[in-house]
Amino acid sequence: MPQQKVYLVGAGITGWEGFGNKALEVIGKAEVLIGHQRHLDIFPDFAGEKRVLGELAEMLDFLRETDRRTVVLGSGDPNFFGVARFLLRNIPKERIEIFPNLTSVQYAFARIKEPWDDAIFVSCHGRELHRAIDRIVAAEKVAVLTDKVNTPAAIARELIERGAEGYEAWLCEDLGTPEERFTRTDVKGLLDIPASPLNILILIKAWEPSLTQYPLIGVEDEEFAAIKKLITKQEVRAVTLAKLQLQDDLILWDIGAGSGSVSIEASNLMPNGKIYALERNPQYVVFLRDNLKKFVARNVKLVESFAPEGLEDLPDPDRVFIGGSGGMLEEIIEAVDRRLKQDGMIVLNAVTLDTLTKAVEFLEDHGYTVEVTCVNIAKTRGLSEYKLFESQNPVYIITAWKGDE
Repeated sequence: MPQQKVYLVGAGITGWEGFGNKALEVIGKAEVLIGHQRHLDIFPDFAGEKRVLGELAEMLDFLRETDRRTVVLGSGDPNFFGVARFLLRNIPKERIEIFPNLTSVQYAFARIKEPWDDAIFVSCHGRELHRAIDRIVAAEKVAVLTDKVNTPAAIARELIERGAEGYEAWLCEDLGTPEERFTRTDVKGLLDIPASPLNILILIKAWEPSLTQYPLIGVEDEEFAAIKKLITKQEVRAVTLAKLQLQDDLILWDIGAGSGSVSIEASNLMPNGKIYALERNPQYVVFLRDNLKKFVARNVKLVESFAPEGLEDLPDPDRVFIGGSGGMLEEIIEAVDRRLKQDGMIVLNAVTLDTLTKAVEFLEDHGYTVEVTCVNIAKTRGLSEYKLFESQNPVYIITAWKGDE
């Protein structure tokens, strides 16, 4: 196999900075120049062969077979959401030499006069938008590389749907060209701007409802809008969340979400995770939407469905909480069992012995190890100058996981 070097050279922003001397020397000695047409046009006097970059697989076949000195042109730093990642996976690293340039993201932050060392970077190029939004909503400052499908307007619609519109937005278009534009707006304003295909979207957290008065866990029951206060009570909620053993980036299904109290506190505990709150009752849905907005639960997705319907469209869960089953407990457990990830966990809350017995037997029949915790809560209430304890109904918290004890 030929061991000729492959040189990756980043093209900078026209009118901002040029190629370094070493990069120009490498290009001058090259026999083949590969890149998008706008990059090839930078070198009209190049004496060798020019190849327009098309399918990456075709370029890879050429690089594996050629014995000619080849330069691949990219934008900015080829290591930053660029072609370098692909080539480094498929060609021995000792054959590759990289000459980075100023990235469009660096340039954009410089032009809007905003530090970028505390930003995260998300690319939507050819990617599923919801995953990108998951990262955006967990960030204070983010630069987004968009594409013709995942446009700034599409991103804005998804952010608004999740109640996460509290960003200052900078739409940076056609950087380095005579048509270069920087538009400062907000998330809703992005809906009305027909963005150029060549753009970078910068989002900077500007505001959100003050959550300082709310703890991460143990929110008072009265803070949640609910029908007749039919919610998972504060103390039971705390034990339930403990039994779920949540981690930062897991996927949680909250089936029969009701007011959404469990989903909302789970959201606080796993800001980079994804929570799907399933609820079909239209009365509950009204309160659930209000609560999600009030607590800015940006990584909670409301699914208006009556389980087990609607589960097939969700990603496989790591954890499942069943707060309500609507008489479909066995069918729900069957559906969950087919989708639950390895080492996943199911937690159910039961208030009747019938539900407790049925759930334990059904889970054990499906190969789960089951633990039941009975939570008895009694809280003080005033009676003239005295205080008495008033008991609540016991709740059975059923924790189930597959495998031997």
